[in-house]
Amino acid sequence: MIVFLAIGLSFDSFAVSVCSGLSLPEIRFHQAAKIAFFLALFQGLMPLLGWLVGNSMKSVIEPVDHWLAFGLLTLIGGKMIAESFMSSEAREVKNPLLIGVILMLSFATSIDALAVGFSFATLLDKILIAALIIGLVTFVASMLGILLGKKTGPKINRYAEIAGGLILILLGCKILIEHLWAV
Repeated sequence: MIVFLAIGLSFDSFAVSVCSGLSLPEIRFHQAAKIAFFLALFQGLMPLLGWLVGNSMKSVIEPVDHWLAFGLLTLIGGKMIAESFMSSEAREVKNPLLIGVILMLSFATSIDALAVGFSFATLLDKILIAALIIGLVTFVASMLGILLGKKTGPKINRYAEIAGGLILILLGCKILIEHLWAV
């Protein structure tokens, strides 16, 4: 389940990476790795932060955790799908090699991971492995995104975000159904 969630969460970073590859066609490996590292770092740390906050409020959240996870994942997935239909001008990426730009992009693409980490507080006892998997999957997806952006162009961007959104919505449905089925 964590790997599928990580894949779904990584699609925002993948989309940013594709745009980065488009805007920097002569990007070198170490530059691509720098972009992917920051995207992965934020994507891995945000669930940890969300889990820490959520875990401190576990007794309040536990009775509605399945609804919370379902709602957050569905909202995040729906947002990703809706954003996939934005014009390419509205999604233009500034120079991601500038530290301020990459920090902003890393934070913006990891907000959904913070919300997921919040819902993890009632689902997982240990978060470090999940955060590491999310970070690693994001790093790989980001490197592939930069390469694809360099090679193919913007057409794949939309489909990647739609797929990521659908994965998150389906995971939310799975969590809700499993909980309701167990009751």
